[in-house]
Amino acid sequence: MSQRYQTNRTQWDGEQVQALRHHLGLTQRELAERLGTRQQTISEWETGMYKPRGASITLLSIIAERARFEYQAAPQKPPEEP
Repeated sequence: MSQRYQTNRTQWDGEQVQALRHHLGLTQRELAERLGTRQQTISEWETGMYKPRGASITLLSIIAERARFEYQAAPQKPPEEP
């Protein structure tokens, strides 16, 4: 797998999700349809209530790359040791 699609070490925040959506010229509903999720989920990401995880991170990164959207996905913090 190429380095650019190894997104399991990155995460998206609400500002980045909203900036990507605006870059694409999409509504929350339209972005939700592309990602296979609910409009409410996009809203919750953008307001910071929740952050994208799992496959959603990968899909956001792929969509961003294909749209030539410049973003800085922050590295995830490693799990804390007990």
